[in-house]
Amino acid sequence: MTQSQATDPATGQPAEEPAAALRPHAEDAFAAELTALAAADDRPRPERWRLSPWAVATYLLGGELEDGTVITPKYVGPRRIVEVAVTTLATDRALLLLGVPGTAKTWVSEHLAAAVSGDSTLLVQGTAGTAEEAMRYGWNYAQLLAHGPSRDALVPSPVMRAMERGMTARVEELTRIPADVQDTLITVLSEKTLPIPELAGEVQAVRGFNVIATANDRDRGVNELSSALRRRFNTVVLPLPETPEAEVEIVARRVDQLGTSLDLPSPAEGFDEIRRVVTVFRELRDGVTADGRTKVKSPSGTLSTAEAISVVTGGLALAAHFGDGVLRAGDVAAGILGAVVRDPAADRVVWQEYLEAVVREREGWKDFYRACREVTG
Repeated sequence: MTQSQATDPATGQPAEEPAAALRPHAEDAFAAELTALAAADDRPRPERWRLSPWAVATYLLGGELEDGTVITPKYVGPRRIVEVAVTTLATDRALLLLGVPGTAKTWVSEHLAAAVSGDSTLLVQGTAGTAEEAMRYGWNYAQLLAHGPSRDALVPSPVMRAMERGMTARVEELTRIPADVQDTLITVLSEKTLPIPELAGEVQAVRGFNVIATANDRDRGVNELSSALRRRFNTVVLPLPETPEAEVEIVARRVDQLGTSLDLPSPAEGFDEIRRVVTVFRELRDGVTADGRTKVKSPSGTLSTAEAISVVTGGLALAAHFGDGVLRAGDVAAGILGAVVRDPAADRVVWQEYLEAVVREREGWKDFYRACREVTG
């Protein structure tokens, strides 16, 4: 045993190295960039913000600092969208990120919270089963039965903790939360206060507190936001990538990041396959080929950028474990089929027509056509 090797004080045996997180939080994964930005940031910061609004925007959009530190882009899209989102958080209005699935709403929400508060974990994950306690507070029932209502028996929600600490709370998939639970946010956002009637008291938000919510506009009608709640938010719509080049860049960058955490090879040599996946998704999503000459039917799924990232990551894993490590058409074919064919009857017809009318006739795509035909059957 070397002198520098740590030991477990309980057993005297060599201590195990802490396991690496499969997906580190944004503030951990990009800690070096956040530290460099904080050191170089000499602009005014809102109270309890880790960075100035300018530095937060630079963190999301990327750039190079005066000392040569490169800040990698976290979001590829219009700069004004990020600037409006950051400015909203610097006011007393909450931020609602709205968009179709796969437009990086959760990704942007996490990185905004990491840059503003240094902590992206004050999170309420919205589902049909999200209870009021997740937004307000709950109780430690052992303490409650033993001593009655008290602050020690109260279990604060992520929103309540953010209010007390002047930090940013995140609410994901707001429109999936039941309407009566959604509306518990109204007093929090308008009065910056969370009443606790059981203790005849309240929690008042300290400066720095705000909320970022995300919502999928395809969920409209599931649990539509009340007009009273919607007025408390400044809504920023995140669009799908405008150009194929932008979408390819997003997919390649995210796959590279995910691949690093999964010990997968670099996707650089499979860049042509990434471009093919993005092209297929965009054409089926738009209902027309890239050259505008051929109309195609669209399947029932959204075929978002997030799904393209999933298809390419899965293909890269196939290439690493069952191939030569280079992403090829056969590695992504099954993933594309699974993403496109959600309705086994209608979507399969759409996919087969697209294969025969578009992919089969496209120059340089013969290998892709054969791989897709093989898995489609």
